[in-house]
Formats: sequence, structure tokens, C-alpha cells
Amino acid sequence: MAAAATTHAGACLTTASLAKKLPAHVPALVVGEPYRAFVMVTRELFPHSLRPSSLFANGEATGAHVHPSARLENGVAVDPGAVIGPNAEIGSGTVIGANSVIGAEVRIGRDCSIGAGTILANTLIGDRAIIHPGCKIGQDGFGFVMGRTGSLKVPQVGRVIIQDDVEIGSGTTIDRGAIRDTIIGEGTKIDNLVQVGHNVHIGRHCVLVAQVGIAGSSTLEDFVVLGARVGLNTNVTIGEGAHLAATANVHGDVPAGARWGGTPAKPVKLWFREMTMITRLARKKGGAGPEAATDE
Repeated sequence: MAAAATTHAGACLTTASLAKKLPAHVPALVVGEPYRAFVMVTRELFPHSLRPSSLFANGEATGAHVHPSARLENGVAVDPGAVIGPNAEIGSGTVIGANSVIGAEVRIGRDCSIGAGTILANTLIGDRAIIHPGCKIGQDGFGFVMGRTGSLKVPQVGRVIIQDDVEIGSGTTIDRGAIRDTIIGEGTKIDNLVQVGHNVHIGRHCVLVAQVGIAGSSTLEDFVVLGARVGLNTNVTIGEGAHLAATANVHGDVPAGARWGGTPAKPVKLWFREMTMITRLARKKGGAGPEAATDE
């Protein structure tokens, strides 16, 4: 509120209550959700910031390598050093960044952005997907049968299917399916440095924050949110709309709409009670609570 009273802004998107705090010379644009309104205005002012653009004009830049059997619609931009393999298909308006590798028979829809240094194999991508630089998608999943004579590799024969309007952050890796396909649902947003194992099925409009790790054959239903560094064990199901707090480790199924955290993950209220009890025990006589800590 103090900032509102002293602002020198030309205008403010704000709520009715905060509008009263603005200086008289600052026009108040009263809206129900100021930040959402701000984002909508910014999108109109800076439309080119919504997805990465080509370094060059549309078409194949010098130094790009496109296999003769690949099919590119009009309006595809291929930056220098990019390699597009046999029978790949790419829709109009899509940008293939420098030094990317699009493997054989990969399908990419329209108005997509494939960032520099990204490698795609065994992958189908819908429209308007954004894959940021350095992603590795469609490589073999980590599947081995261990034994006394060594580890026997399990054939990985599935695909990765990425639906419309998905965004995937830099450095993320998504394994192809072993038997069933790995699926990333429509509108899902994945942050940087996330690992998605083979056979994982992520629903629509999920959010995965940085350094999440999902073990093979797990399922996220629609509108799931995973905070930073959440880890999911193999074959778990996260119910629709569930939220997991950062650094949670999940070893079993999570109900729809749940709010869980901790290690092992549990309902947030129970987790908070446990932490409170541990702190109280540590503060007892002879304990080493936070106030007893030193810099030794």
C-alpha cells in the first residue's frame, strides 16, 4: 500500500480498494484480477515475446540440412546447423532452432518453436508447442533387467506424444515409452531441467516446476501442480487437481484435489503438525533447537 501511495506510474491496473491509495494524478484502471489484466495488456504490447523467433527469415538458412524425404509446409524456418531427418513432417509457422536435430519420422505441428540444440526422436508434437533450447525428447527410457551376469536392456519401442499448446523448459528430458507412449497433455507447462520417465502419462494443463523427476509409468491427471524438485516413484497416480509442495517425495497414489508435501509426502496439515512437534522436541532441555545453533 505504501508503494501505491508514492507511485509515479502513468496508470495503474488495480483493485477498487487499492485505487483509493493512488495519488490523484495517477489514473486507476480498476479490474478484478490486476496481475491477469497486466499480463493480457503486456501480451498485446509485446506479441513477439510469447514464443522464440527464428534467427533468420523463413526458409532454410545456409548450413541447415534437410533430408530430401522430409516434408515442410510453407513458412517453416530452419536455422543454421539444424538437421531434419528422413520422412520428418513440420507444419507451417514452425521455427527449428540452430543446431537442433529432428529425427526420422518426427511430426511437428504448426506454429511451434523448437529451441536451439534440441534433439527430437520418436516424437509427435501438436500445434503451438514451445520447446526451449537444449531439450532431449524421445530418447530411450531407463529400462534394465538386473541379474548376476549384468543388466539386460529392455527394448524401448514407444513414442512421446506432445499435445497442443504445451511448453517445455530448457534442458528438460522426456523418455520415449517402453511399451505404451509417453504423453504430455494439452496446455501443460513444464519448467527447466525436468525429467519425465518412460510410459509417463501427464494430463491436460498440468504445471511441473524446475527439477521435478517422474519415474516410469506414473500418471498425472488433469490440472496437477508439482512444485520444484518433487520426486515421484514408479507407477504412482496423482489425482486431478492435486498440488504437491516443493521437494515432496511421493511413494504412493495421491487423491484428487489433495494438498501434500514432505518426505514421504502426506497431507500438508499433517506435515506441518509433524514439523511443529519435531521443533518442540528439539527445543526441550538438552535439545539443539534453532536458537541453540552456532557458527562453529
